Amino acid sequence: MEYFINCNTAPLSPYTTPLDKQRAEHFYRRIGLSASVATIESAVGQTAESLVNAIINEATSMPESAAPIWADWTRADYPEDSETRNPIVNAQYEEWRQTYTRAILSNNLRDRLSFFWSNHFVTELRKYDAPTYLYHYTNCLQRNALGNFRTFTSEIGLDNAMLYYLDGVYNNGNNPNENYGRELYELFTLGEGNNYTEEDIIETARALTGYVDRPDIAWSPVNFDPTKFDDTPKTIFGQTANFDYDGVIDNLFTQRPNEISYFICKKLYEFFVHPDSTDQAGNAQVIIDGLAATFRANDFEIAPVLSQLFKSQHFFDDEAIGVIIKSPFDLFLSLINETSFSYTDSIIANMYSTSELLGQEVFNQPGVEGWYRNRQWINNNFMIGRWLSCEMFLELFYTADSEQFFNLAVSLVPNAVSVNNPDDITNALLDKFFPKGIAEDQLQNALDVFRDASLEQYYAPDGDGSWSVYNYADSAKQQLYFLLLHIIRQPEFQLK
Repeated sequence: MEYFINCNTAPLSPYTTPLDKQRAEHFYRRIGLSASVATIESAVGQTAESLVNAIINEATSMPESAAPIWADWTRADYPEDSETRNPIVNAQYEEWRQTYTRAILSNNLRDRLSFFWSNHFVTELRKYDAPTYLYHYTNCLQRNALGNFRTFTSEIGLDNAMLYYLDGVYNNGNNPNENYGRELYELFTLGEGNNYTEEDIIETARALTGYVDRPDIAWSPVNFDPTKFDDTPKTIFGQTANFDYDGVIDNLFTQRPNEISYFICKKLYEFFVHPDSTDQAGNAQVIIDGLAATFRANDFEIAPVLSQLFKSQHFFDDEAIGVIIKSPFDLFLSLINETSFSYTDSIIANMYSTSELLGQEVFNQPGVEGWYRNRQWINNNFMIGRWLSCEMFLELFYTADSEQFFNLAVSLVPNAVSVNNPDDITNALLDKFFPKGIAEDQLQNALDVFRDASLEQYYAPDGDGSWSVYNYADSAKQQLYFLLLHIIRQPEFQLK
């Protein structure tokens, strides 16, 4: 089994109970990369209706990441010799990785979604290898993240990164290339084998011909060459016309709306709710059907689907909490957001490269099908790497400023100055980092980690009660560091 079995029977009906802390944490773990103590406190007591409306409004009005000065550079703007050019290119890639990673950290839903779409409309930087193409590809993901999926599908197919990645630039009228036509149906809109034929792919490839004008200067935008377009009738999904690129998209969404809506809503469900979308009882299918109906009714607008899902009883049900395994990138970035620890460009770069070692290289998936997700993230090789890398980041945070460990504990415990039982501090941290708390048989181990044996006589309730994190701050900082090292090794920490 590659995931937890889905036992969620709750409906799509609105969840109207004001959010408690557990559900506020759940909400931000799913729609973003977790959240600070202050953000969670502000969400507690709100309704799903008000919180979701605010988050979606923020996401839809958010500008895309600012274009770097090299956004439209061609190879003519770089030195001719590779020894001089390559360091410049690599520095630009690093600049953009920093920019985009910080956007994912801070932008909640908009860039949680742009990141999701990067694993749907997959390209691989290693294949097209052009900074300008990377920027415009990311811009397309951000611009369309919550927009209209029909428009998104149309735009991404003519994106330069995609044209090179799936060989659209080699799709000539007299020699069609089927790569993009195949993936358009199989991975991007319909799902593998879902109501299309091999002949549909062949005919679609013919209709997509012509985007092959590659200027002599590398990394220039690809243009349409009408002389390389197959200007003859094609039959796709039983419809015959002289289809061109726009015609393919229009025909696809006209003839296969049910297939598209279910396939996309299924992927959104698996990403935001539960990886098991085909449970035997059919509960997930009912939810996906409802979302798909909303998708079609709103002419393939993405935001109404997410609004319905995030406000639902199904999304906030106990069975939806803590059932998705964090990806490496998710694991590291959520650690930053949940702790509010300060980070540098060096730490971001380190997290980026460590994610790559653990199987998730951003902008370079292993293939057009994207990352494999879920249990693939925690095989025997990767599990140890996850522990060791989190330990490394905690050590960097602690060495840079141990005071922030103290501040984290104080922020989690109301009136911390008067708390004289160390178990209260431990329980607060466990509640913050574990979606459903810790297993009962493991709780005492965690409590023991935070306790300093030399201070037992000062702890309440068995000692004199003179201990507090303020009275013994230096000891508390070190013990908090040890506790976080313990927490990141627990199975519950791997979940969201």
